[in-house]
Amino acid sequence: MTQSTSTLALTEPPELRPDFRPPVRPEYERDIEPFTEAPLARALPWQQRLWQHGWLRKAVILLALALVWEIVARVQDNDLLLPTFLATLRAFAQDVASGELPGKAAVSLSVLLRGYAAGIVLAFVLTSLAVSTRFGRDVLDTLTAMFNPLPAIALLPLALLWFGLGTKSLVFVLVHSVLWPLALNMYAGFQAVPQTLRMAGRNYGLRGPRYVALVLVPAALPAILSGLKIGWAFAWRTLIAAELVFGASSGKGGLGWFIFQNRNELYTDRVFAGLAAVILIGLLVEGLVFTTLERLTVRRWGMQH
Repeated sequence: MTQSTSTLALTEPPELRPDFRPPVRPEYERDIEPFTEAPLARALPWQQRLWQHGWLRKAVILLALALVWEIVARVQDNDLLLPTFLATLRAFAQDVASGELPGKAAVSLSVLLRGYAAGIVLAFVLTSLAVSTRFGRDVLDTLTAMFNPLPAIALLPLALLWFGLGTKSLVFVLVHSVLWPLALNMYAGFQAVPQTLRMAGRNYGLRGPRYVALVLVPAALPAILSGLKIGWAFAWRTLIAAELVFGASSGKGGLGWFIFQNRNELYTDRVFAGLAAVILIGLLVEGLVFTTLERLTVRRWGMQH
C-alpha cells in the first residue's frame, strides 16, 4: 500500500503535490515610452471631418434646392408665375434694406409671442389639473377630443365677431393652435414618468403644483419640448394664414399682409421674398431657440441622444 501510494505520488503532476512551490520570477522594470511618441491612428481626411458638421450638410441641401429652383425658373421663363432664385434674393435684399420686411416680421412676431405664451400657460394649467385629479383628466380628454381636430383658422370668423379686427382676434386663434397639441404632449410625457419618481416625490411630501413642477416637468421635459416645437409650428402657420384674411379685411398685418399685398400687385418676386422670410424665421427659431434649449437640458442630462 505504501509503495503504491508513493508510486502514485511520483506519477502526479508537480502542481498537485503538497510540497510543490512555483518558481519565483525575477523582478524587473520596463521603461514605458511616452504616449506622444507612440504611433497615432491616421486622422480622417479634412473633407470627411468637415462633413461631420450638421450645419454644412443643411447648407448643401439648401444650396441644392436653390439651384433646382433657379434651373426650373429659367426653363419656364415666366417671372410672373415663378421668378428665379436670384430675382427673389434681389427683392428680399431690397425689402430688408428698406426696412419694410423687418417691420412686418416684427409685427407678426410680437403677436405670435403673445398668443404662444398664453397657450403655454393654459396648457400647463390644464395638464396640471389632469394629472392631479380624475375630474381634471376627464376635462382634458373631452376638450382635446372636441377642439384638437378643429383647425384654428376655422375659428377666425368667430374671433372677428367676438373681438373685431385687431390683435385680440389673432391672439385667440393662436391660443387655440398652441393649446391642444402642447397639452396632449405634456400629458403624454407626464403619464410616461416612472412610478419610482412619482413615489419619491410623494415621500418627500410634494403635492399639487410643487409635485408637478419639481417631479413631473423635469422627467417629462423631452415630451414638453416636442410639444413646444409642434405648438410653435402650428402657431406660426396659423398666424400667416390669419394675417392674409386680416389683410383682405383691413389692410393691416405682418408678413401675411405683406405677401397678400404683393400678390395683388403681381410682384411675384416680393411674394416669394415674404415666403422666404417666413421660412428663415422658422429655421432660426428651430436652430437657435429649440436646439439650444435641448442641448442645455435634455441632451446634457442624458435624457435624449
